[in-house]
This record gives sequence, structure tokens and C-alpha cells, in this order.
Amino acid sequence: MDGMAGKKSSLTWAVHLSVVLLVGLWLFPTVGLLVSSFRTADQIATSGWWKAMFPSEQNLVLRTGAPADQVQIGDLFVIEGNLFQEDGNPRPEATISVWGTSSRAIADHTAGDTADLGEDGRLTVQANGDYRYENTVEFSGSRGDRVFVTAETPPEFTLENYRNVLLDPNNREGMLQAFVNTLTVTIPATIIPILVAAFAAYALAWMEFPGRALLIAAVVALLVVPLQLALIPLLKFHNDIGIGKGYLGAWLAHTGFGLPLAIYLLRNYMVGLPRDIIENARVDGASEFQIFVKIILPLSFPALASFAIFQFLWTWNDLLVALVFLIDATGETTVMTKQIVELLGTRGGNWEILATSAFVSIAVPLLVFFAMQKYLVRGLLAGSVK
Repeated sequence: MDGMAGKKSSLTWAVHLSVVLLVGLWLFPTVGLLVSSFRTADQIATSGWWKAMFPSEQNLVLRTGAPADQVQIGDLFVIEGNLFQEDGNPRPEATISVWGTSSRAIADHTAGDTADLGEDGRLTVQANGDYRYENTVEFSGSRGDRVFVTAETPPEFTLENYRNVLLDPNNREGMLQAFVNTLTVTIPATIIPILVAAFAAYALAWMEFPGRALLIAAVVALLVVPLQLALIPLLKFHNDIGIGKGYLGAWLAHTGFGLPLAIYLLRNYMVGLPRDIIENARVDGASEFQIFVKIILPLSFPALASFAIFQFLWTWNDLLVALVFLIDATGETTVMTKQIVELLGTRGGNWEILATSAFVSIAVPLLVFFAMQKYLVRGLLAGSVK
């Protein structure tokens, strides 16, 4: 009965469950990167991103005010203030539970206790971070003393990570320049093969000339050529003709590697267009170029958009071609994929910087995909059957 027309298969639930599982597996790390990119380094080190909306307990190393801030009250020298304010990162709603003056004993005292530090004086720390540090002799030194506290802090989100990654005037992370370099590579490397492939696909689909079948067979054969096999010969060819490493070499490399798929996809789509439209245009005196520009291109927009999505995602996320044809010793043409690899080495402990950089890297492809995804299936399926 399950195989009868109009009856749903008993495995429909399994298909739906599989789709939900796949979407969840893709969505889970993406949401994690997004949430982590807005969290502070302390929060990332303390709890997972799924706890970002809840208070978290953190072990913090804070400092009292410097001896230069001391005032004399009667026979005592006193330094007063708030540990969180002295830290330069105000946490007005944070609550200290326990604290200590040594890294080996960070929970010797509870909030409100007064610690007798002997010759160093007496220190009192309140739950909200207020402290009073007093001594019978004058404090000396250039910096305040360290205080190890365990505090419950409320959820905190900040745009500082994005300012450091994208708007830092000193460009310490290098991501802003890498972002511009990636756009410089990706946009031309997406447009150029589309333009070339559209002309070639129209010729192979609707123009009669000797050797057309052989050209179509050659395009299909090029689809299976491994990218890695052609990298070094192509680089040597670029060096021989004077192109060398640079944006032009990267554009041409991406164009060459993307053309077989583009021609194959567009040619299959154009072959499925109604023949009557093209023949009527020829009868009316339209040239091949006019037919191509005014009829074929508008009707082929779904296929063009489909390939544009694939080519943009490939070139944006590419590392291998950029390493071979683009990266130089100065780093002026470093793309985002290479810059993130470098950050893993230089800023491996700064998870807030890495999470922000990674999300910036995937944000643009996501925008492109969701903006054009309605054309993706139409372009891929149209022309696949007749």
C-alpha cells in the first residue's frame, strides 16, 4: 500500500529527520561563531557560547590602585576604589564571592572579609568590588597589588572585537586589508569566467561550426582534471610570460579552473531554451550577438546566478590558489584564509579575535548564498533533462 499513488512513503519521517539533522550540524558551529564574536575574552575562556545568555563565574586577576593614589587619614595611609574600575573594564553588576592575595590561595577570603597582610597592611574587599587598602606606613612602588577574585558576572556582549578586527587604524590583526584583498580577488574571478563561458556556451549550443562536438567533449574532459595537477605548470607559464605572482595571475588561474564547469552548466541550460524564439529572431534580422545579449542572457539568468554562487564561494574560501599565485613576502596581497591561518599562530589564545575573524570570513558568502539561492536549484536542474 505504501507504493500506491497518492500515498506517502513510510520513510518520509526519516528523510525529514535527516534534513533537520544536517541543518542542525551546519547551523550549530555557525551560531557558535556568531555568538562568540560578540563575547569578551574572559567570558569565552569561562563558559561555552551556549551559556552566553546566563551569568558566568570567572576567576579574575585585578589590581588595587597604585601607591600614587594613596591618601593619609589620621595615622593611616589608605587606597580606596573599586577593583573592577581599576581593571579598566567596568562590571557594575559583577558580584565577588571569594578572593585572595595569592595565586595559590584565591579563595582564602569571602566578600566583606578583611585580610591581614602583615607589614603590607590590611585589605578589605566587598562583593561589588569596592576595596579599602590601609597601612600604618606609606605604600611604595609603581603599581597596585594583585587581587585574585572569583566573581559572578552578567552576560556581556561587545562590538570591540569587530572594531579590533575591521576598524583598528593600526591594522594589527591584518583582517581589514585581507578582507579588501579577498574582494579584489573574488569579484573579478567570478565575473570574468561568467562572461567568457556565456559566449562559449552560446556558440556550443546554437551555432553550427566544424569541431563543435570535439570542443564539447574537451570541456567535459576538463571537468575531471585535478586542480593540483595544473598549479605548478600554470605558475611556470605565468612566470615565462611575465605575469608572475599577483592579482592578474590569480584572476586568470581562477578563470581557467572555473571555465569548464561554467561552460558545461550554461551550455546545458541554453540548449533547453525554446528554439522558436531564436529562429524567429534570426528571421527578423537579428545578429548572433543581438540574440545572445537581448534574448539568451536574460533567459539564462538562473544558470548564470547558479554558477556565480559556486564560483564566488570557491574563490572566497580558496587558500591553495592564493598561496601559489598571489601571496608575496610583503603580505600586501594576503587573503582572509591565509590571514586566519597566521592568526592561529600569532593569536592562538585570543579566541574572541579568531571567532570574529572566522565569522567575518563566512558572513559574505552567506549573504551571497541567501540572496541568490532561489536561482540555484532552478539553474542546476534546468537543462538537466529534456
